Amino acid sequence: MDGQQSPRLLDQVRIRLRYLHYSIKTEQSYLQWIRRFILFHNKRHPKNMGADEISAYLNYLATKRNVAASTQNQALNAIVFLYKQILHIEIGKLPELSPAKRPKRLPVVLTKQEVREILSGMQNPYRTMTGLLYGSGLRLAECLSLRILDIEFTRREIIVRQGKGKKDRITMLPEFVIPGLMASVQQTKEYFTQDQKLGIDYVYLPYGLSRKYPNAGKELKWQFVFASNNLAIDPVSGRRGRHHVHRRSLEKAIAQAVRGAAIMKHVTAHTFRHSFATHLLEDGYDIRTVQELMGHAHVNTTMIYTHVLNKGGRGVKSPLDQA
Repeated sequence: MDGQQSPRLLDQVRIRLRYLHYSIKTEQSYLQWIRRFILFHNKRHPKNMGADEISAYLNYLATKRNVAASTQNQALNAIVFLYKQILHIEIGKLPELSPAKRPKRLPVVLTKQEVREILSGMQNPYRTMTGLLYGSGLRLAECLSLRILDIEFTRREIIVRQGKGKKDRITMLPEFVIPGLMASVQQTKEYFTQDQKLGIDYVYLPYGLSRKYPNAGKELKWQFVFASNNLAIDPVSGRRGRHHVHRRSLEKAIAQAVRGAAIMKHVTAHTFRHSFATHLLEDGYDIRTVQELMGHAHVNTTMIYTHVLNKGGRGVKSPLDQA
């Protein structure tokens, strides 16, 4: 494959991904994996390769690069998308595929006291955002993408739209975060008024919502609760608007607060969601209720938190404590 063919092929992938409403993050990831696959085989055109070459690349990722199982699966999904959606070629069964090892790891869980210590060392809006990760069980992306119309202050509810698996769900709105949320909404209102005066009336909407609500940028309710301080260009539409706070800003704030609290655990934004589920089970809530609040498709996913309940090894009392 020469230098001119590669951009045309990748452009086809990009256009198809956008037509099927894949997220910009998935688009970037798929393009990277397809490019790496082609480079691995010395720039041969994918239409001249097949299952053997795909297996060779995936085995290289597993045995030489030691990637995680999820990473290998992501690469496979990208390559399958290329062959199925662009080249219209059925790959079939992959020969002698070495699946990457999927380690069995229990989630890191904070104690309630550790959560309080971390939150006390944070400033808003990051304190409120982290409070939502823990108090509502939100994923990082779900928290960042909250819009004003998703917050129901009267009913103390949050509507999580287009969560993992493109499913909507309702979760609780903790009293703790309400003052910070109101302050963030007020800040967004001020940004909105300022932007409207400048003629900026664009806000990113996923999938077909931008066609369904073409004037959403002119309505306050569609604005992000945690709006960015700066305007930005949407890489898909090319339009200028105000997006939400960058994920790295929240991740850095959490890391700083964890260091300040001298907590010796590997704490990420997702740790607060793990802690939310574990603490609900500790408090006696039914696992099906926790499953619904977490947005898990299967209860088996929620079951992992029963293994990290704060009751020692499988709830068994040590004989040393019985002596």
